[in-house]
Amino acid sequence: MTAPYRDLNANGVLDPYEDPTLPIGERVSDLLARLSLPEKAGLMFHTVIEAGSDGAPLEGPGMISKSGTRDVLVGKGINHFNVHALGDARTAARWHNAVQRIAETETPHGIPVTISSDPRHSAQTNAGASWSTTFFSAWPDPLGLAALRDRDLVRRFADTVRREYRAVGIRAALHPSADLATEPRWARQRETFGQDPELVETLVSAYLAALQGDVLDCESVAACTKHFPGAGPQAGGEDAHFPYGRDQVYPGGRFADHLSPFRAAIRAGTAVIMPYYGRPVGLTLNGEPVEEVGFGYNERIISGLLRGELGYQGVVLSDWELISDNQVGDRVLPARAWGVEDLDPLDRMEQLIDAGIDQFGGEECTDLLLDLVRHRRVTEERLDESVRRLLAVKFALGLFDDPYVDEDAAATLPAAEDVAAGRVAQARSTVLLHNDGLLPVTGSRRVYLEGLDPRAAGRLGQVVGDPADADLALVRLGAPFDPRDDLFLEAFFHAGSLEFPPGLPVRLARIAACCPLVVDVELDRPAVLTPLLGMARALTGTFGVGDDAWLDAVTGVTPPQGRLPFDLPRSMASVRGSHEDVPGDTADPLFVFGDGVSLP
Repeated sequence: MTAPYRDLNANGVLDPYEDPTLPIGERVSDLLARLSLPEKAGLMFHTVIEAGSDGAPLEGPGMISKSGTRDVLVGKGINHFNVHALGDARTAARWHNAVQRIAETETPHGIPVTISSDPRHSAQTNAGASWSTTFFSAWPDPLGLAALRDRDLVRRFADTVRREYRAVGIRAALHPSADLATEPRWARQRETFGQDPELVETLVSAYLAALQGDVLDCESVAACTKHFPGAGPQAGGEDAHFPYGRDQVYPGGRFADHLSPFRAAIRAGTAVIMPYYGRPVGLTLNGEPVEEVGFGYNERIISGLLRGELGYQGVVLSDWELISDNQVGDRVLPARAWGVEDLDPLDRMEQLIDAGIDQFGGEECTDLLLDLVRHRRVTEERLDESVRRLLAVKFALGLFDDPYVDEDAAATLPAAEDVAAGRVAQARSTVLLHNDGLLPVTGSRRVYLEGLDPRAAGRLGQVVGDPADADLALVRLGAPFDPRDDLFLEAFFHAGSLEFPPGLPVRLARIAACCPLVVDVELDRPAVLTPLLGMARALTGTFGVGDDAWLDAVTGVTPPQGRLPFDLPRSMASVRGSHEDVPGDTADPLFVFGDGVSLP
C-alpha cells in the first residue's frame, strides 16, 4: 500500500487493523488479538466526559462526569463517551479533535473515540435525557413530528441531525425512542412518536434510514434505539430513573404492541439497542413468567427475546448507572438495579454480562470487570464477543481511518435552510384543538402576553401590559406536573397530576372577560384541558414549538397541520382508571388520537 496510513500503534508497520482496504471483520479480528485484557475491558464502558469552555478536554471531575478525560481515556482505556453541555460549534469541534488526539497519541493501539449524544434539536434541556443546543437547527420534539405523520419529514429531520452531529464529531446517537406513549402520566413522552404502534414503527424506521443509511459507513451516525422492550407502561406513570418508578406493568396484555417498534428497528439495522431500567411485573412470555428484575439484568429479555427470538446481532448498551450510585454534589441518584438491589456492584455486573449486555452505560468501574475475569467468574472469551461487536461499529463508521472534523466547517452551523425547515416543521406541527373563529390572527392588534417573548409578538402590533387595554390575549402554558426535587435529575422529569392548579382557570377567565383569549399548552405529557375550553376562543397544543413558529401558525403564515399523537384525557379520574400498556385507554377522552382542525 503506497498511500499514507495512520500508524496507530506507532510500530512503523501497516498492520491489518490499520488497513482501510481490508474487510471490517478481518480488521476487527486483527485488533482484537492485539488487545490486552484492560483494553478490552475499557471498550465495554460508555461514560460521560465534559468539554471545557475553551474546547480543551476537562481534566478533572465536572458537573456530571466523575473523572477527568485522561483518567478514563488513557488510564482506564474507555473510548465511548457521552457528551452533555457544549458551547459553540467551533469549540465543540475543537474539543472533539483534542480528545481524538489523546486517543491517537497516548493509548497503546490508537483506538479512536466514539462520541455520543442524547437528542439536541429541541428547545428543552433535561440533563437525564436531552440537551438544547444553540448551534444546531431547532425542530419540534418527536411528538411534534408524530403529529404530522410525515415519513419524509422525519427522514429530512434525521438527515439534518446526521449532518450537524458529524460536523462536530458526534458519531453515535442515543436515540431514537421507540417507546409508546400509552401511560398519560409518564415523564418521557416528548421523546416518543406517540401512542400508536404502527405510526411509531413507520417513523422509527424512517429515522434510522436517514441517520444510519442503508449500511453503516463513514457518512453515518450510529443509532441507539431505546428503550427495549418498550418503556412506556410505567406503573402509575412513574419513571424508572427513580426507585418509586421501578415497575413496568401490562394489565391490558399489550406487551406485543410495545415490542413491535423494536422489531421494525431491528429490520432497519439499528446499530445499538438500549434496554430500559424498569422491571417487568406479572409478565409472562410463551407461558413462562419473566423474572422481575430490570430489563438490563434480564436474561430472558436480552439473550432470550432480543438475541434469540428477534435475531438481533448488534450492540446492547445498558442504560446509565445500573451498577453504581451517582453522587453529584449533595444529591444522589441510586443505581437503577431494580430487582437486584441487594447484590453488590460486582454481582450486579456479573448478572448484566450473563444477561447479554455488551456495554455498561454511565459507568467507569473497569476494575470490577477485570476482577470478574481474574476470578474466572467471566471468561475473556465472553468479553471478546462484546468487544468484537463494539469494534465493528467503530470500523464501519470510518473512525479508524479519519476521526477528525473540520473546525472551520463546523463553525458555519447551522445552515440557513435547516433553520428554516425546522421553523416550518414546528409551525406545521402545532395542533389546533379549538377555534371559535378567532384564528388566523390578522391585522394590527393590541396584544396582552403571558409565556411568550414580547419581541416575537411585536409583529402583531402593540404589546400591552394589562388585558383590559388589549383586543387580543395570547397565553402559552406548560403542561401541569407535580414538582419534585429530592433525587438528582428528579426536577427535570415532569410527573404526577395532569390537572392545572385550581387558580389558573380563574385567572384565565378574568383575562378572557377583557379580550379574546388564545391559549397554547406545551404538551410534553397529555394535559387535562377541560377547564380551558370554556374560556379560550382558540386552543392549541404544541410539542417543542418556539414562539416565532407558533406565531407563524396562529397567524396562518405557516398553517397548523398537526393531529394529536395521543389522547388527551378529560379528567385525572379517567387516567387513574386506565391500563398503563393500552394505547388510548382513558374513558371518554376530551380529545382523541388524530384530533385537530384546520384554519378556515
